[in-house]
Amino acid sequence: MASLEEFQTHRRRLWAVAYRLTGSVADADDAVQEAWLRWQRLPDDVADDPGSYLTTVVSRICLDLFTSARARRETYAGPWLPEPVVTDEPGPEEQAALDESVGMALLFVLERLTPAERTALVLHDVFSVPFQEIAEVVDRSPESVRQLASRARKRVRAEAPRQTVDRGEHRRTVEAFLAAVVGGELADLMEVLDPEVVWRSDGGGKITAARLPVVGREKVARYVANVVRTFAPDSMQMLLREVNGAPGAVFLTGDGEPLGALAFTVHDGRITDVAAVVNPDKLSHLQGR
Repeated sequence: MASLEEFQTHRRRLWAVAYRLTGSVADADDAVQEAWLRWQRLPDDVADDPGSYLTTVVSRICLDLFTSARARRETYAGPWLPEPVVTDEPGPEEQAALDESVGMALLFVLERLTPAERTALVLHDVFSVPFQEIAEVVDRSPESVRQLASRARKRVRAEAPRQTVDRGEHRRTVEAFLAAVVGGELADLMEVLDPEVVWRSDGGGKITAARLPVVGREKVARYVANVVRTFAPDSMQMLLREVNGAPGAVFLTGDGEPLGALAFTVHDGRITDVAAVVNPDKLSHLQGR
């Protein structure tokens, strides 16, 4: 049996691959667990390069998961957003720039790609997997995979919102937004929003949320103002946290139950995109955050 110790050295990378391919914490967990079960069944020394072997295995699992999930998402109530990944403040080595590869805005655009395009782009551009190895995952020729990645790359560049990679600028902008929300100052809120800002809410049909994106500075500001009026300050917490690789916010009950997570895209000191996840099914893994 292949060793647990060897698998554990690759687990973090495998989960990172799986999350970017599926946009789902639960699916990423399941994919890594299935990869471990398959790894256990391998005789010792069968895989000459365990890292490459396991990346291929987990990618194939995710390709199947993503293909089947697309049908479910087509009937989803309102915008479908990825499950948020919330962490504490990054370490010193991670503070210089944002992790664009896991940002909500990018993951939202990746949803519009075909499963093969998404797999080719993520594996090659984010994880530097050679086209030859990706070809084994998607059952295409290496040249075909190269074309898939190129087509996907062009689409992402065309559709992904502009954003800063400067963590300090991003954080200052998010802090200004939250201060305006707490202060209830509509003018301050308008100041921090880009004229063409887009607000997407994912309630999954279980929590009241906008079924269509809210577009434009004035509409978003008024929408936020209306939402804030439903808050109960004495029984809620608002915390600045890392949400999908960048400063964001989480909202909790007084008992620490997650109510929502906000991920922001920032450009030139203004917010261009907000992803608000309030579907309780997508927040259950945030307990204790």
